[in-house]
Amino acid sequence: MATPDRPAAPARPRSSLRQRILLGLFGYTALLSIAVVVQGFFVNEHAEHLVWTSLMNTEMDYFVERSRSDPDYRWSDTQALSLYDSATRPPPRELAALAPGVHDEVVVAGVEYVTLVRDIDGRRLTLALDIDDMEHREFDLALTIAGSAVTTLLLLGVVIGWGVRRLVRPLTNMAQRIGGLRPDRSGQRVEVPESASSELVVIADAVNDYLQRNDRFVERERAFIDSASHELRTPISVIAGAAEIALEQNELPAGARHQINRIRRASRDVEQLISLLLVLAKDPKRLSASSDRVALDHLLPEIVEDHRHLTRDKDLTLAVAPLPPCEILAPLPIVQAAIGNLLRNAIENSDRGEIAIRLHPDATVTIDDPGHGMTPEEISAIYARVARGGREGGGIGLDLISRLCEHLGWTLRFDKAERGTRTTLALKATG
Repeated sequence: MATPDRPAAPARPRSSLRQRILLGLFGYTALLSIAVVVQGFFVNEHAEHLVWTSLMNTEMDYFVERSRSDPDYRWSDTQALSLYDSATRPPPRELAALAPGVHDEVVVAGVEYVTLVRDIDGRRLTLALDIDDMEHREFDLALTIAGSAVTTLLLLGVVIGWGVRRLVRPLTNMAQRIGGLRPDRSGQRVEVPESASSELVVIADAVNDYLQRNDRFVERERAFIDSASHELRTPISVIAGAAEIALEQNELPAGARHQINRIRRASRDVEQLISLLLVLAKDPKRLSASSDRVALDHLLPEIVEDHRHLTRDKDLTLAVAPLPPCEILAPLPIVQAAIGNLLRNAIENSDRGEIAIRLHPDATVTIDDPGHGMTPEEISAIYARVARGGREGGGIGLDLISRLCEHLGWTLRFDKAERGTRTTLALKATG
């Protein structure tokens, strides 16, 4: 087999529009929630610092003014607020190390304090407020807020998912209707409901316009095929008629008679092949109606002999393995054209050695050529070329054989053999 172009790497599966919208909205909602939480944290910390600063300064100012106006005034600690004087009541070690100013979340003996340190008249006053209980309540409140934020985010996710699904559903339905269009049917249209958006209407109009233009193109192609078939049948009929007249000559040499018989048989087969190709182009379902009972064990040697002349300029031999009895129900010209094309392809892409042709009882024909062989990637490229309708190679081509196999229920595959390539055509045996 000829070495095809190496296939490109398979494309990654694309995400749907719904997935992209959902990811975008979820991401936006999550970022917005995080931004609100972070902003709330910094605002809370700043506001808390302002409150502690104002409260502690007010208490300290009150004590200082009262002490100056009343030398006998003495501070009385409360359950939460304590005052330490470096001259009369030294503060704990953790508080003594603090510089003047307000300090938040100072831990003393496992208890958190807010402290205000101020130097007045050569002594250091330290005012400490127990905020341990407030911190625990603040932590509980933060957990409650975080839980509420997560719950809100989940609820928003559900609402967003429902909304996006409802929003994208018309587009999904239209995509399904477009995907259900059949290339072998004419007069198809994509309908949209009255409630459809203007964008969907634009898409539907564009698709319907394309379908109309495609229908006109197909009609022109079919008209051309009809005209071409009549033009082709005329010279084929002339050739067949001339062969019939030539065979009526009694003095015709045996060798010439044999060659003219081949011409007559080939013209008849070509005429039938043209008819079947027209059916394939216009109404593929009628292919099975044109089927004959074909004995593959008798037909295969004839096909090989018809192609043996292609090996004259090459060091090639065609070897046919013992043929088991095998009969199929199929159009005879299509069977001849399919096997002949695959055999010709093997001959054209081999230079020396042996091409082995085998027939299996289940109506499977294998052709092993001595070419250079193909890698799995190159074999995949052949399948991709057939799927694209490529028209490389001689004869009716791999693309047309592939279409015939699809309509007749046959299977065509290519595998890397030990020295070359193995072509397998699985036909349908009659049982």
